[in-house]
Amino acid sequence: MKHFSKITLSVLLVACGVFTSCSKDDDPAPQTASIYQRLGGTTMVADPDNPGQMIEKGRLSYRKVVNATIGLIVADIQAGANGNLQAHFQPLLSETGDTQATNIAELSDNLTDFFSYNTGGTNAVNEYSGLNMVDTHNPATNPRMGVKANNADYTKFEGYIGAAANANGVASNTQLYTDIVAVLESLRSPIVQN
Repeated sequence: MKHFSKITLSVLLVACGVFTSCSKDDDPAPQTASIYQRLGGTTMVADPDNPGQMIEKGRLSYRKVVNATIGLIVADIQAGANGNLQAHFQPLLSETGDTQATNIAELSDNLTDFFSYNTGGTNAVNEYSGLNMVDTHNPATNPRMGVKANNADYTKFEGYIGAAANANGVASNTQLYTDIVAVLESLRSPIVQN
């Protein structure tokens, strides 16, 4: 009987070791989908701004937030609000007619490309080819930037993005919104130069 018990005990110990080594604790942590994927990813949908054309849903989500952010900034500037971002965008807003509209559309495309590409939309449609963040926000290297940003300016800009995200249903997903804010905060250092 002792011999049987030792064999049984040995088999049980080996079995426990096998089952323990195959536990969920050893499974790799599930990968969180990229921000771009969580915004709709590469699923193709009709482009509401370009009838008859398709657009990736992730890119469309970013474009909606970017355009709403630009609209909030322009409205603030036109209202003459205290602490507005007018000085930053003055070169762009001093352009007139088609030139201004074309350059605002280009700004929207560049921002959409930047955020799409840097949050998981890595195909050619989302490739960002603009200046790096330091040069983009330095009037000495980018004549379309009016002045260097300070922390208060950047915080206000983040607030506009938050309001635009909320208006477009992005802020309702708390984890997604938290992840987007983390991306924005990671850009504070290269953008804030004053």
